[in-house]
Amino acid sequence: MTDIFDVIADGTRRDILQLLLSRSTESAAGTSVTEIVSELGISQPTVSKHLKVLRDADLVTVREDGQRRFYSLSVTPLETIDDWLVPFLIDAYGDQAPDIDIPFAPLPDGAAHAAEVVGRAAASAKHAVANAFKRR
Repeated sequence: MTDIFDVIADGTRRDILQLLLSRSTESAAGTSVTEIVSELGISQPTVSKHLKVLRDADLVTVREDGQRRFYSLSVTPLETIDDWLVPFLIDAYGDQAPDIDIPFAPLPDGAAHAAEVVGRAAASAKHAVANAFKRR
């Protein structure tokens, strides 16, 4: 399996992922290669090459409709990056971590509050355990 950090190190692939993320809120049908080419202003062979790398890393899914291919973002592999990055953010910001604006449909107020409480408790517990092990 390709290292996900190597995959997202390329700026064109990050641009494609960003485009697919922004389009995911508009339509669940996916984004065609033609739309990606048009939006990013790069050649079709270049887009196809990068989409293959993203597919191989399971960062995108593809739906075929005749000769056309429609791509959608698959966020599950990004959890590897999240798992790696969160401890740095916790150490840097603690409870003062900045809010991150994610362009997905918002959760209902009760669910959003519960998710925030659980997330902060989990991050705090992980930080406390990590610090306890550092002191040993």
